[in-house]
Amino acid sequence: MDRKHTKMTKKKLAFAFLMAMVTTGIVTFVVIVVNIGLNNQFFKIWLKSWLIAYTVAVPAILTIAPQIEKLVNKLIKEKNLPQQ
Repeated sequence: MDRKHTKMTKKKLAFAFLMAMVTTGIVTFVVIVVNIGLNNQFFKIWLKSWLIAYTVAVPAILTIAPQIEKLVNKLIKEKNLPQQ
């Protein structure tokens, strides 16, 4: 692999891990607060739910994101956007 490809791969992996961490953390927190409220079991339930959601989200982002990016590029064609 050349350096440019390696850098892009690292960037996409970092994006997937961080995006999954933030979004699953927020979504699981809100859903659990709505469903059970902030009680003495909240943190334990939230952490378990977050870990499950995170392990699903990372591979989903890595496999789905390229297809979504292609779809967005087709839907929104701008002259100044480079096509990948």
